[in-house]
Amino acid sequence: MIAILQWTTLAVCGLLAAARVPSAVRGQNRSLFGIFVLMTFALALSIDVGYTALDSFLGGHNVANLLLRFVIYGAVMLAGYRIAKGFDSARSVWFIVGPIGMAVLAAVSVATVVPFLMANTAGTSTGLTHLPDQSPHNTDLIRLYTVAGRFYPSYVAACLLPPILGVLKRRILPRVVRAGAAMLLVGAVAMIVLSLSDMLPRSLAYLQYVISSTAVLGLAVGLALIWVGRVRAARKPLRR
Repeated sequence: MIAILQWTTLAVCGLLAAARVPSAVRGQNRSLFGIFVLMTFALALSIDVGYTALDSFLGGHNVANLLLRFVIYGAVMLAGYRIAKGFDSARSVWFIVGPIGMAVLAAVSVATVVPFLMANTAGTSTGLTHLPDQSPHNTDLIRLYTVAGRFYPSYVAACLLPPILGVLKRRILPRVVRAGAAMLLVGAVAMIVLSLSDMLPRSLAYLQYVISSTAVLGLAVGLALIWVGRVRAARKPLRR
């Protein structure tokens, strides 16, 4: 079930990235294409076969996981900026890419790199769940690393909640745009919930994969629907 969910999410993001290629070649909304590419790459690294292949090439010390974290940071920051800018929320833009946003990103980056370098990460393990070194000290370091990795997406998601809710309240907007905002809301809430998912009992740990896929699909499909809405709006004057 988890494998099907992961591959389905990867396929959706890959198709969305492919659909944006013609526009990107023409120089239109290349940042949106970049978001879908980064999300697709991150999902490919989240799947065992892709992760194992790259990490083995990099030396088998789970450097692929560290790379994955920063790919996610880049995708989330870029997507957050585009959404906040598109919804005309200067406040959210400031919290994401302004001085506070950059300070948060810098702090999270340090909190990500330091525990990783301090931990014994030898032995390729997707998700770092089955590392050979399971000592309490190493486990605590990996837990800190994981918490830091989930904090930044949840921070950006929290910054986006006000403008997303504002769009949902504006009933004069096209339905496809409001549907996109609804999907973004689902994705944002899932990102916030994911940062708290370590509190789940081990018997429900599989729900982390469901929440993670929900976050990605909400973000990707939401962006795609808003893009479709804007394309339709741009074509209407031509039909007249």
